[in-house]
Amino acid sequence: MVPSGPMASFDAVVIPAGGLEPDGSLPPWVVPRLDRALALASATRYVITLSAGTFHKPLVRNASNAPVFESAAAARYLIDRGFPGERLLTETSSYDTVGNAYFCRVIHADPQRLSRLLIVTSAFHMPRTEAVFRWVFNLVPLAFAYELAFEATPDAGLDKRLLAARNEKERTALAALLPKTNRYRTLAEFHRWLYTEHRIYAPRPWNTPRVPPPPDVLSTY
Repeated sequence: MVPSGPMASFDAVVIPAGGLEPDGSLPPWVVPRLDRALALASATRYVITLSAGTFHKPLVRNASNAPVFESAAAARYLIDRGFPGERLLTETSSYDTVGNAYFCRVIHADPQRLSRLLIVTSAFHMPRTEAVFRWVFNLVPLAFAYELAFEATPDAGLDKRLLAARNEKERTALAALLPKTNRYRTLAEFHRWLYTEHRIYAPRPWNTPRVPPPPDVLSTY
């Protein structure tokens, strides 16, 4: 929940990515995240929408064969509902939650000194999201101290079977992540790991065969 007191207003509300439908529309579990950002419009300077796409699926493309970035689709949703474009920041470098947090920090938060951040994501995504963002936004050196808050939105559009599959995937991914949060504590260490070991950002051909997650999990991206 959004706290009262000194964190009642924010420099930015941050919306992690949640996938796209094949036609470029937003999946139902992403919409509540964006609706919450709209509800907080008067309490924030910016809304930051995150991600180019997801590693598990090819980029969605429009009729002109141009990529439809997840962050751009989310930004369009907000603009279409009256949120001013000059208060929107998009990020189109990330393909997973770790990248969401890192590029949010280095592309937007650090340069603009956005220290008070509210991260809004679906309930199924929240435990791992909070762990990742707290890790990345505490990597040293810090130019200034961050104050992070988190709010979960409903897991709309997921039946019990799909939600159970995604929750299990999230638990497994979080367990695999936690040792890294203790090992890599500086921006330099994190950067080296991201670009030499991470399966998405380390240099390797993008046409290397990928092993997709099980269908029930894949349908939640």
